[in-house]
Amino acid sequence: MTEHPVPPVPAPSQPDISGPVFEAHEGGKLESVPTKPLRDRADLALLYTPGVADVCRAIAVDPSLSFRFTTRRNTVAVVTDGTAVLGLGDIGPVAALPVMEGKAVLFKHFAGVDSVPVCLETGTVEEIVEAVARLAPTYGGINLEDISAPRCFAIEEQLKARLDIPVFHDDQHGTAIVSLAALINAAKVVGRELETLRVVVSGAGAAGVAIANILIRRGVRDVVVCDSRGVVHSGRTDLAEHKVRVAATTNPRGVTGVLADAMVGADVFIGVSGGSVPEAIVATMSSDAIVFALANPDPEVHPEVAARHARVVATGRSDYPNQINNVLVFPGLFRGALDSGASGITEAMKLAAAQAIADLVEVPAAELVVPSVFDERVAPAVAAAVAAHA
Repeated sequence: MTEHPVPPVPAPSQPDISGPVFEAHEGGKLESVPTKPLRDRADLALLYTPGVADVCRAIAVDPSLSFRFTTRRNTVAVVTDGTAVLGLGDIGPVAALPVMEGKAVLFKHFAGVDSVPVCLETGTVEEIVEAVARLAPTYGGINLEDISAPRCFAIEEQLKARLDIPVFHDDQHGTAIVSLAALINAAKVVGRELETLRVVVSGAGAAGVAIANILIRRGVRDVVVCDSRGVVHSGRTDLAEHKVRVAATTNPRGVTGVLADAMVGADVFIGVSGGSVPEAIVATMSSDAIVFALANPDPEVHPEVAARHARVVATGRSDYPNQINNVLVFPGLFRGALDSGASGITEAMKLAAAQAIADLVEVPAAELVVPSVFDERVAPAVAAAVAAHA
């Protein structure tokens, strides 16, 4: 019998870690800095033993004092399991850490909120909920990030029911809030009322579901959601639980078929699917159409192609006008929730945050339906709107 040697397994190629991007991340992007000076033995006695014991005893009697005398008052956990990271997909918790650090930088820069990345090993819904719940006494809020659908829906719902601090899944609600803000102003540009718009949402994952829900709450009557198999409607037998709920609250005209069928005569396209929509399909939309192609880095419709058929075009990219970026929401939203002592993030808060963002654009135009992410008014405006509904 002739033996055939097994070919050697090639060694994995090493990534190129040179250049300015890696230099900017060298050593990580965060550090801990004390807020009180430690100059001598007297300071030590106040900040640590024996003085700290008095604070501990007081909090043991009244746990709410932890929001006054510890970092809970200004600290959010940014929690992920790395299963749905940006446009990278399931890369795991360690590879997701740079993104969570980046999120913490944005929290601090835009709203003065301290945040800590918490990257968990992937587990069941129950395991992740249990882990976060056990960590929660350290934090004043929980920002869920980059957790795959449909698990993300159950994780958020269970944590909201279990915890008495704000829990917010940014991939769902941050995207939805900014999208609504942009649509409020885009409707003004084209001279339409939100209630009259026919909206198609491509993508029935975390962002797509949340966008459909917030648009309906704001008064949009005709929302059709499409997934990779076509229009989500109550006649389909292949729907996951979260899509069954979508089918029950959307598609009032009973549209069936695929995305191309839904797009005929549509006024608004909102893409959060990462797929590609041919120009011929975009061309079937109504006149003065609105296209939000939010997949990043490659929009479902290239902005220059969309502009040939739509009056208002937005993307998730920073190199084109109208960037739909969650940083317009989450720093100010948590700032307002923490400052007001809110125990949760309500639907009224989300709607108020969207309106606050929209209102900062005094004269909406085709290339200006949302403020810049560097507009210093944004986080305070969102914080005030959220606090007002706490």
